[in-house]
Amino acid sequence: MAPQPTPSGAPPASLVLTPPLITKLKPSRIFKNAVDSAPSPTPGAAGQHVPSAGPRHITGMSFDDRGDQLITAAEDETFRLYSCKSGKSLKTLQSKKYGIDLPRFTHKSTAILHASTKEDDSIRYHSLHDNKYLSYFKGHKGRVISLEVSPVDDGFISASMDKTVRLWDLRTPVCRGLLNVPVAPVIAYDATGLVFAVGINHYSRILLYGLVNYDQAPFLNITLEDPSLALISYPPRPICMTSLSFSSSGKFLLVGCSGDAHYIVDAFGGRMVAKLVGHVGLERRSMSSPINIQPEKGSSGEEVCWTPDSKFIVGGSLNGKVCIWDVQNLQVPTGDINLKNPLKQVNPLAVLDGHPGPSRCVQFNPRFAMMATAGAELAFWLPDMTADADEIAKDLLKKKGPA
Repeated sequence: MAPQPTPSGAPPASLVLTPPLITKLKPSRIFKNAVDSAPSPTPGAAGQHVPSAGPRHITGMSFDDRGDQLITAAEDETFRLYSCKSGKSLKTLQSKKYGIDLPRFTHKSTAILHASTKEDDSIRYHSLHDNKYLSYFKGHKGRVISLEVSPVDDGFISASMDKTVRLWDLRTPVCRGLLNVPVAPVIAYDATGLVFAVGINHYSRILLYGLVNYDQAPFLNITLEDPSLALISYPPRPICMTSLSFSSSGKFLLVGCSGDAHYIVDAFGGRMVAKLVGHVGLERRSMSSPINIQPEKGSSGEEVCWTPDSKFIVGGSLNGKVCIWDVQNLQVPTGDINLKNPLKQVNPLAVLDGHPGPSRCVQFNPRFAMMATAGAELAFWLPDMTADADEIAKDLLKKKGPA
């Protein structure tokens, strides 16, 4: 049964996504003040380093487990809490001393973890209820660039520019596990919390570890290979992984990238399955910025995600579009690997308009038929059921007949 609109404008409670429904997503509310503008340059500031050109952006966001609230973090060093049901901003908190990135709800809707951008490289455990820090997780010697909470318990993992992956537990500030890797990695848990993936850029490898045996060799080593990149430029631009996320079944792994393609791989056998195209990569600040020879992460790394049922993937684009890919009928290739065979290319089922500016962060609500996109502004999306309601009314009038 398709979700029905609610009188209050809250997200539909039923989450049965179909192609007709998901393509009807439209912005229901846009928060134009979701990021504070950069201050005007002070006299004598000429020659000082400007961290980024253009407007400030939201760099990360997270829904709580119940889908009731959304937390965002931005380049203005604020984090803001929103109600998904009322569509209202609840509070704005500042982290001017430490900076903030990668906000992640714990399994309590009143507490988050976040990475630091200033002072040191600690991970901070923060109470939204009374605006206090509950604990600090120290150990990284470089900025934390990937942070994920276990889906099943109080564990979490972090990855840093110091070329390490650390395993933690909210109940103790001491790191309980450490992996050294060749370059700064990105990470993800599977839905069971028993497996985690480590993406190694430069080597285009994804390593899968068992949580219990993390100190042993990975049980699966996946190589990202896309021969079609050589048809665009030679030598081909490397693949720059910005995020990893498992499907709900654990069968597939979504590889979010900063360029003009994302990838899906078989998480059981390691085969490349599909290439998602149709968007403009978010490594640049604007469409007018030139593309560098070496790909860059960009200002988010959260530009693509699964829907909760893993039937669809939603992703942002530098041109402000939001792409929806239908991946519910993907098949893992069989037979011998032949790099001369082109990778299955998946074009968007729909390309949605409505987000103002680049859609740098895209997250789908875990419980409701609702999506959030963010960049310089924040947008909440709901299915537009107006057309369906009109059709139902017309059918009722036909059945009733003339007065």
